Amino acid sequence: MAVRSDLRTFKNAAWLGWQMEANWTDPFLFVIYSIIKPIAGTLILVFMYLVITSGATNTLFFSYMYVGNAFYMYVADVLFGVTWVIHDDREHYMTLKQVYIAPISFYMYIFGRAAIRIAITSMGVFLTLLFGVLVLGVDINLAAVDWPLLALALVLGLACLCIMGLALGGISFLTAKHGQGINEGVAGVFYVLAGVIFPITILPGWAQTVSRLLPVTYWMEAVRRGLEPAVMAGLPGSTGLQSLSNLQLMLALLVSTVAFLFISLGIFKYADKVARRKGKIDWTTTY
Repeated sequence: MAVRSDLRTFKNAAWLGWQMEANWTDPFLFVIYSIIKPIAGTLILVFMYLVITSGATNTLFFSYMYVGNAFYMYVADVLFGVTWVIHDDREHYMTLKQVYIAPISFYMYIFGRAAIRIAITSMGVFLTLLFGVLVLGVDINLAAVDWPLLALALVLGLACLCIMGLALGGISFLTAKHGQGINEGVAGVFYVLAGVIFPITILPGWAQTVSRLLPVTYWMEAVRRGLEPAVMAGLPGSTGLQSLSNLQLMLALLVSTVAFLFISLGIFKYADKVARRKGKIDWTTTY
């Protein structure tokens, strides 16, 4: 019975999230926006790369960078999606207290609201990769893709991002209108330290140590190995994680995800307790 109730909460929260994401325009314009936005954002990095390398896009490193930047959309948008639920319901719609005391799982409500963000981002990632293959010559051979590795890495990685977003959502209970800044700051740390656009081997030694503690680092390596195995095989010794087999890589991602699960739940529960004690569940900053 509890499972059925949780699934119903998740479904209704996802539908509510879709209505809130897409209610500002008609479906056609929303689709156009959803197509243009990720490609335009990626082209900023591509143009920078073209200027620096004088247009050399037919290299293994360009494919490495392009795929990493495409999947980074999940990092930024999923963290933002989970965190924004608290801020949006409290500051904009002023309904957080009503949702909080409703006889539903608050966790399922948060993840349901964030699910639509994952769906929209998935479309953006797919279109970005398709644009890269068709226009920029990104080296992705569908016949060579390791589909089981890619699918498992995506599931574990997205679960981990939602879990980390939960911790940031808890912090949002205790802050004013700074949730977006916190989210962007954390996402920026991952952008630099997790091997998104360059291998972690170019980082200082202490930064490489930090990088190996982040689950996003292992996730980026795993999705690249799954999607472009030829590129990763052609960059031996440069990624910093080449000594790990696929199984070891997935175990590292799983262990770090479980570790962050306990950390995030601890942060969220503590922030929730403090927010209830200080009356911040329905607190609006009004500026």
